Amino acid sequence: MKALILRVISLLSIAASATAAQPILIVVTNHDRIGDTNTPTGYYLSEVAHPWHVFTEAGYEVEFASPKGGFAPMDPKSFDLEDPINKAFWHNLDAVQGVVHTHDLGKLDPEAYAAIFFAGGHGTMWDFPKSNKVRKSIARHYKNGGIIGAVCHGPAALVGVKLDGVPLVKGKKVAAFTNEEEAAVQLTDAMPFLLESKLRELGAEFVEADNFKNKVAVSERLVTGQNPASATDTARAILKLLD
Repeated sequence: MKALILRVISLLSIAASATAAQPILIVVTNHDRIGDTNTPTGYYLSEVAHPWHVFTEAGYEVEFASPKGGFAPMDPKSFDLEDPINKAFWHNLDAVQGVVHTHDLGKLDPEAYAAIFFAGGHGTMWDFPKSNKVRKSIARHYKNGGIIGAVCHGPAALVGVKLDGVPLVKGKKVAAFTNEEEAAVQLTDAMPFLLESKLRELGAEFVEADNFKNKVAVSERLVTGQNPASATDTARAILKLLD
């Protein structure tokens, strides 16, 4: 009986510790069109919902931000409510309000968060790399011992980030949406650049699985995932670093 009571107290302490911890920030895109076309895009739902689920189940509060703040568009092709986690996210008022009214990333203190996670979606290819707010937030958070995560096209946030003049990704293992995957979805020519090629150019040790298979890379405090199938395990890898 005593052992059982001690076990319950231990579990309650772990839950209380997570609840009291700093929140985790999920950053999403504001960009809603693919290039000069009228094809809608935005963040990819499962790349937001699945990490949100992992983080909240572990007891962390989750907040949402974007480069401009305000409304964050969702890629309509990702709106799959047959996925129970997507459905749970979409039916959670706080979560939906979070992506409808995102914080302006530039007005947040990166050091106030346990980790900063950049969700994917093709929209990120246009606004993440050009955003000074994104670059400054990542550099400051990472320099001060923080954890940076990104999945699929989310690693587009990393391409302009330098620490003391050196690209953050140089010499680090990085996973992201591959050139082959971009070709498979027939969007190679629509992209402003190919993410895999850019990361390799910056000196990243690019790692990959077969198309649309789960792959996560952890390098120091940088955690990246290849595609939507990698979103859950990318978030889990972040939690391991937070333990």
